[in-house]
Formats: sequence, structure tokens, C-alpha cells
Amino acid sequence: MSTPTLLAVAHGSRDPRSARAVAALFGRVRALRPGLDVRVSYLDHVSPGTEDALAALDAEGVGEAVVLPTLLTAAFHSKVDLPGVLAGARERGLSARVHYADTLGPDPLLLGAVERRLSEAGASPAPDTALVLASAGSSDPGANATIEAMARDLAARGPWREVVPAFASAASPTPAEAVAAVRGRGAERVAVSGYLLAPGFFSDRVRRQASEAGASFVADALGDVPEIARVVLDRYDAAVAARYTTA
Repeated sequence: MSTPTLLAVAHGSRDPRSARAVAALFGRVRALRPGLDVRVSYLDHVSPGTEDALAALDAEGVGEAVVLPTLLTAAFHSKVDLPGVLAGARERGLSARVHYADTLGPDPLLLGAVERRLSEAGASPAPDTALVLASAGSSDPGANATIEAMARDLAARGPWREVVPAFASAASPTPAEAVAAVRGRGAERVAVSGYLLAPGFFSDRVRRQASEAGASFVADALGDVPEIARVVLDRYDAAVAARYTTA
């Protein structure tokens, strides 16, 4: 049986830095798994769109693919939006057999990715330093609960003074509120990590709010790091393995 194609689906952004970061990440994935057909598509703003990418699979005679939601939490895009795109493709006659992979997060490897970016920004765990883990935020309570759980996991890896979640939209506290709160509780320094896949609107918002609120360090979006490339392949492998255990 031939090796299924990996079709990654990223959110997409009008900010060109986002697509560059996604392209670099999947360049790393290709280097880790030579010979694997790796393609990238987007839900919005960037070409190719996922519908066009699925159509291209059929046009090229690709018989089997793993569709990977390249998202850090499971929320609307992975639960509703992308499944709707796949259902529409099937209604239009998609012949390729498609396996739907899990989102990238949560995963312990992503904690390492956060710590890598913090270290690059000059931040390290210390009893006088608090950490704010800032995500884009979601209207899905489960997605926000994932960020809260990650904050607890990072605290356990310590020794941060404390680790708190923050949300750039749709939930509270905001990055600015979180930084102000930990400073008010006595943190001498505050590090902020954007739990975001790529630079763009939300990473800029996190950096601006955190800096204005007095953060000592603000890490870059996770982007092209080894830990995420490994998670991508783990999700791909799990989806491929599942085809042998499900009808």
C-alpha cells in the first residue's frame, strides 16, 4: 500500500510572516521524513485553499491522504470548519481516501517548544519570575481549558514563581491583565510566551500588550521548531495507524 500524502491545513493570515513560518515548519517536516509527499493548504487568506488542495489530490490520482489540522488547540476550525470542507469535497466527488488527524495540541512536546522560544528571548524559570502563557483565545471553553492545563504543566516543570494563562481575544485575562496581575502579586520579572503557531495579528497583539504592561521578556511565536515538526509526524503516523484499526 502506498504511503498516504500529508495535507496540512493551516489557518492562514493576511500577514505574510505567517505563511513563511508555516512553509519553514513543513520544510523541516520534509527533511525529517524524506520521500513523504507533504503539502500545505489554508482555510483562509492564503493559497492554495483546502478545497483546491483536495481537488488537486484527485486530479493527480492521489488515492489516500492524511488531513492534518495545523492548529494548537481543538476548537471551531478543527471541529466544525474543516470537517465541513471535507464533507463538501466528498459531496463533490472526492475519490481520495482521507484520514483526519488530531490537532497539534495538546502535546508534551509543545511545552518544550514554549521553553525553547522563552530561552531564545532570554527568559528562564526562576523563583522571582512569573510566566504568562498567551494564546489567541477561543469561544470554545475546551480550547481555553487546554491553555490553562498547559500553564499548570509548565509550572510543574518550574521553578517559575507562577504560570498563568492569558488570551488575546474571546476570553480573559488578556495578556496585559495577566502581566499586571502577576506583577501585583510580587513578581520581579515577567516572561510572556505566545502560544501561537505563527507570527501575525495575535502575536503582535500579545507582544504589544505584554510590553506595555511591563513584561521583561516576550518570546516569539512557536513557528518553525523541531518539537512541532515531531508532533506533525506523530499526528500523521497515528492517523495512518488508525486506518488499520477502524472500519
